[in-house]
Amino acid sequence: MQACTALAFNLRRKREFLVALADYSVKCFDTGTQELVSWMRGHESSVSSISVHGSGKYAITTSTDTAQLWDLDTFQRIRKLNVRQSVGIQKVFFLPLSNTILSCFKNNSVFAWEFDTLHCKYQLPAPVEGSVLFYKVFAVTRDSRTLVAGGKSNHLHLWCLELKRLIRIIQMPEKVRAVRHLEFLPDSFDGGSNQVLGVLSQDNIMRFINIETCKLLFDIGSPEEGISTAVISPNGRYIASVMENGSLNLYSVQALTQEGNKPPPFMFKLVEDGPKHTSEANKLITKVTSERSKGPEKYKQSKIQSRLLKLQANTSLEHKENELPGGLNKKRLQALLRGFGEYPAKYRMFVWRSLLQLPENHLAFNSLIDRGIHGAFVNIQKQYPIKSRKLLRVLQRTLSALAHWSAIFAETPYLPLLTFPFVKLFQNNQLICFEVVATVVVNFCQHWFEYFPNPPVNVLGMMENVLAYHDKELLQHLIKYNVTSQVYAWPLLETLLSEVLTREEWLKVFDNIFSNHPSYFLMIVVAYSICSRTPLLHCNQATDFEYFFHHRNNVDINVVIKEAYHLMEATPLDIHPQRMLDDFTPLTKGQYPVFNKYPTFIVDYQAQEWQKIRQDEIEYLRERQLAHESEAKAQQQKAEDEAWYRKQKLLREAEERRRKILLEEEEKLAEQRQRLAAGKRELKVKELQLLDASRRRFQNYQQDQLQMKLKHLDDEIARKASMREQERAAAVQDIELQRMELESQKQLFEQHLIKDQEAVAKEMKEDMEAHRRKVDLEDQRVQRLIEIDREEIQKAHTVAEENLAKAEQKHIDTNRRLQAQQRFRRDDQDREKCYRDIVKLLQDNRVKEAELLKAMRETEEKKWEDVVHNKAQLEEEQKAAAAADGHRKQFLDGKMNDALELAEKLQRDDGCFEKLLDLNARCTERRVEVQQVPKSESICLNDLSTLASSPHNRSRAELARQERELMAEVRRLRQRITSQAQSRHPPAPVPATTSSP
Repeated sequence: MQACTALAFNLRRKREFLVALADYSVKCFDTGTQELVSWMRGHESSVSSISVHGSGKYAITTSTDTAQLWDLDTFQRIRKLNVRQSVGIQKVFFLPLSNTILSCFKNNSVFAWEFDTLHCKYQLPAPVEGSVLFYKVFAVTRDSRTLVAGGKSNHLHLWCLELKRLIRIIQMPEKVRAVRHLEFLPDSFDGGSNQVLGVLSQDNIMRFINIETCKLLFDIGSPEEGISTAVISPNGRYIASVMENGSLNLYSVQALTQEGNKPPPFMFKLVEDGPKHTSEANKLITKVTSERSKGPEKYKQSKIQSRLLKLQANTSLEHKENELPGGLNKKRLQALLRGFGEYPAKYRMFVWRSLLQLPENHLAFNSLIDRGIHGAFVNIQKQYPIKSRKLLRVLQRTLSALAHWSAIFAETPYLPLLTFPFVKLFQNNQLICFEVVATVVVNFCQHWFEYFPNPPVNVLGMMENVLAYHDKELLQHLIKYNVTSQVYAWPLLETLLSEVLTREEWLKVFDNIFSNHPSYFLMIVVAYSICSRTPLLHCNQATDFEYFFHHRNNVDINVVIKEAYHLMEATPLDIHPQRMLDDFTPLTKGQYPVFNKYPTFIVDYQAQEWQKIRQDEIEYLRERQLAHESEAKAQQQKAEDEAWYRKQKLLREAEERRRKILLEEEEKLAEQRQRLAAGKRELKVKELQLLDASRRRFQNYQQDQLQMKLKHLDDEIARKASMREQERAAAVQDIELQRMELESQKQLFEQHLIKDQEAVAKEMKEDMEAHRRKVDLEDQRVQRLIEIDREEIQKAHTVAEENLAKAEQKHIDTNRRLQAQQRFRRDDQDREKCYRDIVKLLQDNRVKEAELLKAMRETEEKKWEDVVHNKAQLEEEQKAAAAADGHRKQFLDGKMNDALELAEKLQRDDGCFEKLLDLNARCTERRVEVQQVPKSESICLNDLSTLASSPHNRSRAELARQERELMAEVRRLRQRITSQAQSRHPPAPVPATTSSP
């Protein structure tokens, strides 16, 4: 019921697979039983990828914050990789066929880790400036040499993991803006160095390009039918893709690469058809990077076309025997080989398979493999220690299959040297490897086993004849220093020249060997010696010659190949190896041919002798094992007997030692008991002394505590009094401050009123002056009115109107002053109401303070009642303790009297006066101990009157009396403080209502 985030197959148990779920867990299911095998937890975020080791025993699960390594046998976590949250993990995975773990982080850093030790092997450097790309997806070739990384760009970065540097940047077409998935297309004949890369981009189209030529080979998907995700089968034959519409499409790689998968001659048919015909494959070939290599390509293509046109004219004369499987022609391949010197690396394996005409007998090969490892090659790793376990395993299986095919190969000592180059070349296809080796043995190793177990003298003789004919001086020099063909020819034959050639040189040589008659192989060996004649003529010791033919030398292999062709053409027919060797014969289909071209009696005799030796060795080992077991049992029995006697002796000695130790311990125990008794007496005396000292210290402590309490009470009383004084002073200051504020407000109001009266008086004076001036003016106007005409009357009317306006303005001012006076009176009434509310609040506060004082007095009375009750209980407890003390005194007096009577009886009976004295001394000591114990813990031996008159009881009575006096003084002090507070804070009188000033 959870969504799946990642899947992984190819576990060691093929029926199991891993599933990462959305709840951050990883589960393992069995496809056969359809049941849950294991449940692995530990991630705190969703798992984005699962990588399985090549052995299928380990897996790495990756999330954004951590990567975890799991053991798939026990399903336990082995290691955990944590990173900072700011960095984040992009992907962690195993490199194919390697023990290296590659971790890629979101900050573009890439680390390689050794799987066995988990130590960091190396870190890839940062890319060059201008090529920074945030990596999202990765792909690695099968040989773990090349890493391709892509992200949100149309660029791909190619890293060489061996050189640890960026070797190429591939630019995809402009339609590609981001890369979602990368995966290499496997090829059975590229040795793991995959060349074709599938790139799934954001437009849901997966394009397959060649990373060497940077050409687009083909693509799948379309904008209408886009691909969501895709995966390629391990053999590279099929591509499975999940489409966006939910369907699952399965593509055939062979159908998609019809033109690219064909041999070179078939591709060159395009020249014959002319420019009018263009295949679909050529339409898909587009350059991914720049066109810098366009000129040389055209030149090379034109050169190839001219050669093929010349060959095409002669195709009608070719014989049927030159036709090879896969549509190839041997003559054309030879011509191509003569022109270029070697076959293209991409098609070399295909050409070899066609030239050797391998039958691919799967059933026959499986029957040989099913027989298991041959006894002759069980311990081959001791003779040939190979670092790669895979190579060793493939070599062992191939040799065992050859030994099961023919018995001679189990006895051939140089067979591993002859087989190893092909094992290393075809390690991923054991069937092809076996058939190539078998074809080489049948055709190119003719007559090698006729003189077994000696080297092939007849073949070496043919080579010596050829060398004598073409370079007699070199042969004479070799004979002079006793260097035979077994020194200069046989080492090259039995190793197929792999010791003296590099990989590229060896592949080029065998391109020519497989394309010619089997005798060409012998001519290559002779040509190697002839081309090396200068250093050989300078050698004069046998060890120098042996070293020369077992190590690489500075020889141009192209010259050697040309010389071999020259020898093939210039050698007379009577000494030519081609006359003695048969033509090339491929392996038969269905079943492999019988190989018995060797002296069977020698091989059978050797096999019988080896079998007899093995049986004798097994019998000898069995008898030796039995003898060792018998001897071991005898030695064991003898050792057990000796150990038993030695043990008995040790037991007796130990018993004697323990007896002596026991006696010594008993003596020591008696001494210790004596010392212990003395120590007990001393401890008792010290204990009594300590008890007395602790009693006195406790009495002093109680007195100090009482004095401290009294001091604390005095301090508390003083602090309360000072607080009362501070509160009273603060209240007086507040009242004084309020009175001063009221006085200041009163003075301020009086000043404002005086200013207003002065302004009114001034205005009234101005009015009176204006009225007097007006009266004077009116008198003057009346007098003038008589004198002037009617025009002056009009002016008088104007002046009257102006006076009327002034009077109206005065009326308005008077009304405004009246309103201001009314507002002042309302403010005074509001202030008077506020004062009344304040007085009421003060009266309420006094009532509440009186209730609080009453509650405090009631609480104080309750506390005093509790004190009286506790004192009564204390007196009752003291009376009970005095009664118990008297009872204990009577009990001890009775016991002491009994002891004295017993002592007197013993004195009368035995006359032991010393015991009586000792008993009296003990009684005296007991009385002293009891007297030294405090009253609360010891037993009183005096009477009740002495107990009452003791200094300790007198001190306790005095302390109680002092405590009662102190409490009475505290009560009186509190009453006095309360009365003073009431007298100092009488209720405030209610102010009378006054008119506004």
